[in-house]
Amino acid sequence: MNMLTKTTKSIVDEQLNDKLPRFTSGDTIRVNVKIKEGEKYRIQAFEGVVIKTQGSGITFSVCVRKNSNGVFVERTFPVHSPIVDSIDVLKRGRVRRARIYYIRKLSGKAARIKEIIVSKDKKNAEKAAAVKKPATKKVEAKPVESNKEEK
Repeated sequence: MNMLTKTTKSIVDEQLNDKLPRFTSGDTIRVNVKIKEGEKYRIQAFEGVVIKTQGSGITFSVCVRKNSNGVFVERTFPVHSPIVDSIDVLKRGRVRRARIYYIRKLSGKAARIKEIIVSKDKKNAEKAAAVKKPATKKVEAKPVESNKEEK
């Protein structure tokens, strides 16, 4: 790798959010977003159904649709942005499409998504897998020299 690629890779690695759970289209998630008011920051939750996921790496983004007082609101979040504080998966949904734009036309019970029941053991395993373990340094063992005298 040349110097520019190494520098770019190091900058991107610093900005990646390692504590993200695994989610797909149809899942209900809560995105906690940092909102700046004056000089203070507060966290606002945006809870809804994942309509689509897009991109990979640092450009990964997710579109979430929620019902706010009878009005549906869609918002796209760049997942690795510093304004995204955390993402929590509330429910797993079973859909057969990657982009569920058809849900925009549905209303009432037709707009429901079938839920996948996940056991507590699997939830704990997913949380453990979501937290990235720190890398351990490999230490090479040096050969031991013997001081045995020959007879």
